[in-house]
Amino acid sequence: MVLIAPSILSADFGRLREEVMALEKAGADLLHCDVMDGHYVPNLTFGPAVLKSIRPYVKLDFDVHLMVKDPDKMLEWFADAGADILTVHAEACRHLDRTLTAIKALGLKAGVSLNPATSEEVLAYVLHKIDQILVMTVNPGFGGQSFISAQLEKISRIKEMIKGYDIKIEVDGGINPLTAAECIAAGADILVAGTAVFAGGDYKKNMDALR
Repeated sequence: MVLIAPSILSADFGRLREEVMALEKAGADLLHCDVMDGHYVPNLTFGPAVLKSIRPYVKLDFDVHLMVKDPDKMLEWFADAGADILTVHAEACRHLDRTLTAIKALGLKAGVSLNPATSEEVLAYVLHKIDQILVMTVNPGFGGQSFISAQLEKISRIKEMIKGYDIKIEVDGGINPLTAAECIAAGADILVAGTAVFAGGDYKKNMDALR
């Protein structure tokens, strides 16, 4: 069954502890944590201190998506904060193989994210070091954007590319019950959703609809 990773960027940060506990109770499979530095993307979110503050309250894996200009210097910060998966952008890494090696050395799962204009071919020689591939179905930086349907073909190509590897395909951006079905059909294993999970406050109902 497809996994649901609510993006805490859409949570009420005034009561973040209660929000993540409610997501776990409602059946979330992992928590997606969008870290933005205001340089790689035109938005600024939160740092490791925020994640460390909520780590004791849930058992869910922290799926940390580093939308940052220099991810290498931040890997240990987020490992110490309780990350379980660290995902970096292929476009932001000068030496992607080295960055993935560093994530693995921290004892974490390694993910690589691809922007809409980036080909999956950049992953060809590092597949053996990847646990998760995050396909951006919007341009990174803000929530609430419209789904870019051209990425469905990329998901299908990646599904074919990773045959024989234990790699999950994650999709992030514009996910709702309709686009979720399209992504699952194309080969997605994990759906990241913010607005679609938090809208109306019934988290379980919303996640069940995505599944």
